Amino acid sequence: MITLYGFGRVHQKVIGETRDLRVQWALEELGLPYRVHPLDHTGGELSSPAYAAISPFNQVPVIDDDGVVVAETGAILLYLAEKAGALPADAAGRAAVVQWCFAALTTVEPPIAMILLMDLGGLPGGEHRAALVPWAHRVLAGIERRLDGRTWIAADDFTVADILLATVLRQTRRTDLLAGYPRLRAYYDRALTRPAWQRTLERHAQRLGATVADIQ
Repeated sequence: MITLYGFGRVHQKVIGETRDLRVQWALEELGLPYRVHPLDHTGGELSSPAYAAISPFNQVPVIDDDGVVVAETGAILLYLAEKAGALPADAAGRAAVVQWCFAALTTVEPPIAMILLMDLGGLPGGEHRAALVPWAHRVLAGIERRLDGRTWIAADDFTVADILLATVLRQTRRTDLLAGYPRLRAYYDRALTRPAWQRTLERHAQRLGATVADIQ
């Protein structure tokens, strides 16, 4: 069985924002059996020698699939999709999924994540935040163009690339950054109404002593 190392205790401000949500959503979506090993971030458990042995940067999430240990969210989701036979069979289709996994994490997420971190008080905002907004709009406009005539970002069917992109976009939910991008907004809403995402939210909230309403 797959073990997901995720948060069991974390700072109140980031409940519902952590990247173990992405992996749990993939596990739920793909129907793979798993268990969660909760870690106490505030108690320093991520810095323990035991966890450092499987997580090179002392970060969450990590999975252990009967001895196959994988860190880094994008790598984990691609591993899970391959295990579940959920990647396109053709080379072009597989390449598109991989491309959009990388795009979500390395092109789309940086400005959005920094804006969220500023809004949560983890970084100074002001002029720094204002400078990030045009960058965010540039990448959001690119996704809007990509979604012209498409339901999902990489393939005709929902893939792990959509999990990564939708959870990246979720970081904008307390802002107006998606205003003016109707295709992108509809895509985001489609993704987050999926039953597997709703189950993920419920289980994450329960694990961290929150309610779904708190982290929606």
